[in-house]
Amino acid sequence: MGSDDTHESGLTHLSARGEAHMVDVGDKAVTQREARARGALRMAPETRRRLLAEDTPKGDVFASARIAGIQAAKKTADLIPLCHPLQLSAVSVTLEPDADGERVWIEATVRCSGKTGVEMEALTAVSVAALTLYDMLKGIDREMVIESIALHEKSGGQRGHYVRSTPSS
Repeated sequence: MGSDDTHESGLTHLSARGEAHMVDVGDKAVTQREARARGALRMAPETRRRLLAEDTPKGDVFASARIAGIQAAKKTADLIPLCHPLQLSAVSVTLEPDADGERVWIEATVRCSGKTGVEMEALTAVSVAALTLYDMLKGIDREMVIESIALHEKSGGQRGHYVRSTPSS
């Protein structure tokens, strides 16, 4: 990296003058990248019951949330100012109600061959899928809470493989 690419603190998104900029990844090697993020929407047991019974006012909630998450991963660079636009090779979003009757867990896995990672794309997919669930269920339950969104695993790139040391609640 040149002198304008790294702030004295070592932060790569700041120039030597402390100004935000997009990192130059031109000299980085293309590697297989993968990231997995997870989060949850906590809701009342009655909301969960209606969701699983497909008794909701806005149609197929799970399909809409899954598609919204996939779409969001593809649009991450439009939403997060310093993210690079990436050619994603795969995006999967799964939604799984937990056994305790309070949460729907959302997990996104994103892959590409590229010069920068896909962590932000996975986190964005989970976030937008959760927001879509909220939007589609808010007529039933306005007390829902989006929670525990975190990166759980990533591979590829200079820093190699990462696995979250503390699991989500």
